[in-house]
Amino acid sequence: MKKYICIPCGYIYDPEIGDSDNGIPPGTPFEELPEDWACPWCGAPKEDFEPVEE
Repeated sequence: MKKYICIPCGYIYDPEIGDSDNGIPPGTPFEELPEDWACPWCGAPKEDFEPVEE
């Protein structure tokens, strides 16, 4: 699964880890995050994330 980086702050959403602080279980692809999900570090919306090229 592809990781995504928050352009404003550099937070990386890793689907293998999820976002337990916001109720997102491990294994949740970025595309399946709720539309109102925001970066846990800076609050940026999903639109401010880009795929990480590995």
